[in-house]
Order: sequence, then C-alpha cells, then structure tokens
Amino acid sequence: MALALFDLDNTLLAGDSDYLWGEFLTEQGVVDADVFARENERFYEEYKNGTLDIHEFQAFSQQPLVQNPKEKMLSLHKLFFEEKIKPIMSPASFDLIEYHRNQGDTLVVITATNSFVTGPIVKAFGIDNLIATEPELINGRYTGKIDGTPCFQEGKVKRLDQWMTEHKLDLTGSWFYSDSHNDLPLLLEAENPVVVDADEKLLEYAQRHNWKVISLR
Repeated sequence: MALALFDLDNTLLAGDSDYLWGEFLTEQGVVDADVFARENERFYEEYKNGTLDIHEFQAFSQQPLVQNPKEKMLSLHKLFFEEKIKPIMSPASFDLIEYHRNQGDTLVVITATNSFVTGPIVKAFGIDNLIATEPELINGRYTGKIDGTPCFQEGKVKRLDQWMTEHKLDLTGSWFYSDSHNDLPLLLEAENPVVVDADEKLLEYAQRHNWKVISLR
C-alpha cells in the first residue's frame, strides 16, 4: 500500500476551484464585482507565474467568509458545486482514483486552495483525506488569516510530512499527480511523479526528466 497524492485544481478538476469560487461569488452579488474580478484575475496570474503571495491571497479570498454568516456561505457553496464544479469533474479523474483505490493505495488530495472551498469537492470524488490551506477560525468565525503552514509550494512538503508522521506513513512507492510548476517541491519528493495537463514550465521540466505525462481532460 502506497500513498496516491492528487493536486485538485487543474489536475483532478478541469479548472481552478479557487478562481471559480471568486467568479461565482461575483455572479451572486456577494462581493463587489469590479474589485473582486480584477483582484481574482491578478492573483490567478501570479499563481500561474509562481509569484503568488499566499498570505495576501488568502486575506483577499477569505473576505466573503469573514463578512458573511457561515450558514449563508455553506448554502452558497452547495449551489457553487452544482453550477461550477460538477461540470469539470471528468470521468477520467474518477477512473484514476478508482485505479489507485483498487491497488489498495491511500488516497490524499493535497491542495493550496482552502479547505472551505475544497472539502465538499474532495468528498464528492470519494476521497477521505484532504490536506489543504486551513482558514483560521476563532470562536467559530473566520479571521481571514491562515491557520498553520499554507499548503503551497514548499509548504505542501511540510504539511504532508506532518500528516505522514501523524498517520505513520511514508513516501515509499508514492505517486503524486499535479499540473503546476508550483508543485515541483513535492513532485521531486514522490517516487512516481506524474504531470497532468501541465503548465508550460512543468511540462518542460517533466520532459527533460522523463516523467510520466498524462491528460485527464
């Protein structure tokens, strides 16, 4: 039994849940359309370029959680899932997950996107283990800050190390599937790195190092 690790956005999903969540909140009138759309686009470009300040981004993206009742945001998330997420959950992703399940592997989604957004999506894929950026909660209210280490770039390695220690697991025989050059630190740790519908930087690296390249689209 080995770990089968999956990035979520643009890997298992044929799109970015964080970006789509911001787009959805704009459409629902929860946030100022012009400001939020502009900033959402800016942060997304910074992510693709590898220059994203994850703390700045989370302070921005969590504002709707800070400013609105949790019950309202959970209700909106259900609609978001139906409208934005279901259409980008590809059959090939479910097939890949099922392959590793049948191998007896431990399935884990590890993502930079916060757990409020990603938790229900990961459950819909039938995966119980989620390592994500955690929004800070104090007295049941979101603060807009990150609780602990953000699950991003080298932080993914640190968060996974903590999780493996807690679960008495290691990376022997492990797989990690990702689309993003931001995940190179963890891809380099996995015994079987696989790039999925990769960005240009990651695809170039993968081809130079003879890594497996697949598509789930």
